[in-house]
Amino acid sequence: QVQLRQSGPGLVKPSQTLSLTCTVSGGSIVATEYAWSWIRQPPGKALEWMGILAYDGSPYYTPSLKSRISIYRDTSKNQFSLQLSSVTPEDTAVYYCSRSGPASEYDYWGQGTQVTVSS
Repeated sequence: QVQLRQSGPGLVKPSQTLSLTCTVSGGSIVATEYAWSWIRQPPGKALEWMGILAYDGSPYYTPSLKSRISIYRDTSKNQFSLQLSSVTPEDTAVYYCSRSGPASEYDYWGQGTQVTVSS
């Protein structure tokens, strides 16, 4: 059974960097058939795909966040992480990590982390 467990702070001050980690169990983040994403949902809005880490560690980001986002992995810990710099209150959202399979289906999700950007 694949499980994704998120960790990281729920409160970040404006202009600081948001950092979240997703620890994967029951499956390997270097398996060639899967990719690993970060997705967020601001209050009252739709899900927003932020970026993805391919099986070889190559990241791809949504253009609107490209200047501020970094997604990377630690294969020794079977983890992948999100960093979002220079946050503003508009970055307040529930953040999710997720696995996607060969048909681009998002089949496993983390539990979600409410991140509030506030001073």
